[in-house]
Amino acid sequence: MKSSAPQGCTNLKLKQASRLVSRHYETYLAPTGLLKTQYSLLSFVVKLGPVRCTDLAAALQLDASTTTRNLQPLAARGLLKLSPGTDARSRLVQATADGVALREQAQKAWKRAQLALNTQLGAERVAALHTLLDGCIENLSHSERTP
Repeated sequence: MKSSAPQGCTNLKLKQASRLVSRHYETYLAPTGLLKTQYSLLSFVVKLGPVRCTDLAAALQLDASTTTRNLQPLAARGLLKLSPGTDARSRLVQATADGVALREQAQKAWKRAQLALNTQLGAERVAALHTLLDGCIENLSHSERTP
């Protein structure tokens, strides 16, 4: 009789799956010159911008210093513009015209990657995975907020 208790390390299984999925997306994004993390950042900035770096970090569920550090290569390429915020400590980030154009190109590559993944894994399995992960993220986020 098979046990319904989890077997193995959840962290390891998630990391293994994450690495495989990351490689899949990076293969499709490679012609754009963007890494998957850079595509995500650029997409959020296009969607939310102009946006304070701290608000962007919250939307990405990253700490502010990591987010700011990850924005630098995109700004250096002229894809993002960083400017002073409403006070001396805040900064605003927004996509430049080149950033918006590259994001549109990269979004097409991302869509091809998503469709290929849906085909490889099965669209129903991917939808179920998204539902399961959303629930896990919500549960884990809630547990971080309550000691």
